Amino acid sequence: MNTASPLTAVVGSISSRYSGAELEHFADLAGLQSAATYDVLLLDLPGIQAGQMLRHLRQDPRYRFALIYCCQDIDSWCAALGDGPPPAEMGAITPLWRLWRERFHLFNQGHAPTRFEERVLAWLWLRSRGDVHAVRDTAVPQHYRYPILEALSDSEEINPFSWLQLMRQQGWLEEGELLDRLRLCTGCGSGRLNYVDVCPECQALDIGRQPSLHCFTCGHVGPQEHFLKDGLLLCPNCLTRLRHIGSDYDRPLENYRCRSCQAFFVDAAVEARCLDCGQNHEPDKLRVREVRHFRLAEAGRLRCREGFAATSANMERFGNLSLLPRQAFLDLLTWQLQLTTRHRKPPFSLLGLRFVNLLETLAELGEMRGHALVDGLVERLQEAVRETDRCSRMSEEVLWVLMPHTDAAGLDVVRQRLAKGAESLTLEKAMRINVRLAGFTAPDDQLEQEDAALLLARLGGQLG
Repeated sequence: MNTASPLTAVVGSISSRYSGAELEHFADLAGLQSAATYDVLLLDLPGIQAGQMLRHLRQDPRYRFALIYCCQDIDSWCAALGDGPPPAEMGAITPLWRLWRERFHLFNQGHAPTRFEERVLAWLWLRSRGDVHAVRDTAVPQHYRYPILEALSDSEEINPFSWLQLMRQQGWLEEGELLDRLRLCTGCGSGRLNYVDVCPECQALDIGRQPSLHCFTCGHVGPQEHFLKDGLLLCPNCLTRLRHIGSDYDRPLENYRCRSCQAFFVDAAVEARCLDCGQNHEPDKLRVREVRHFRLAEAGRLRCREGFAATSANMERFGNLSLLPRQAFLDLLTWQLQLTTRHRKPPFSLLGLRFVNLLETLAELGEMRGHALVDGLVERLQEAVRETDRCSRMSEEVLWVLMPHTDAAGLDVVRQRLAKGAESLTLEKAMRINVRLAGFTAPDDQLEQEDAALLLARLGGQLG
């Protein structure tokens, strides 16, 4: 039984709640950094001060990934860099830290994160519900920043928005809550824009609202002041006296006049002017960017467990399965569907496997032993997979096997082999992990206009 307890320290004022003898106290950041390294930190400070201290702590290699709780109010920086409020009972910190330590040993097969993307994924991996939070900051040109990316960059020059999109495309991260939608200058990328009304004819800024009149006799339109002559309304163009509105004249819709080109118009044009680089843009030509939180995707969790040195073609544990990344597998499946749609041959089959009761098993055995069991199950399944087959693990529970040149009879043979191998391992380990199967053969089972993503979704429904 694991009886280890974390070394815990409190930074800030000494309150009655955290006055126990088992806790070390420090008045400020300097005192903490000059002492030994602690496993868990409690920041008993106002939110603004706690957020500033967290920025320094996450840049310190000793506390980069550590559990750090904010004891008072939590501002946006605390939410982005900390682990939220501490548990109501101080004794609950110990099991949380033990889980954190177990996940840290599981990460990257025990290798410490070195590169930037490894550090970010490690930070998320150690927090089951952790997000890469966006924080609004008017001091930066694009109005938002990602504090955890800045803290883990080690002064490496990165573009947070581009990097997050790259990680999303690779399938390691997935989009979270949408916070805002920005419009950015196409020249410098700044979000500091000023929207101004300009003349639609000459784009001049000097425009103003001015009453005007329209003479029905000659059609002349001009400022109302030009029609006033000795207390009478006279058209300055044809000198016709205007007596009755509606029959001699009216007021046109054009209520604006440009003082540069003298043009009259109903509505002014809108122009976006960048306050940083000075470029002018039409509003519909601006770049649109969505600001979101991001979280660890299933493929990212698998990568954290299986290791970053592993490749899709040669992985220490799953090499014989020829595992492909999610997008590569989808592209290959789409190509196979296109071939059978057009030529009706050669046939191919797709088999989905779901490890049922995985979460319950992990809860009973702990993450390390539970995932070791799943890995052993996958290794046993290698016996039924041929060298020409291609596989992809879309989640920790689901494995897909693509079998080219395999008809329905061949699919049944593979299905029986996989079920037998899974059953034998489950009996050996006396565990409750069951395998649920779903199969597909093209072109026999192929539906019109069904692509790879829809096919996997349909079969995924059969897996449960």
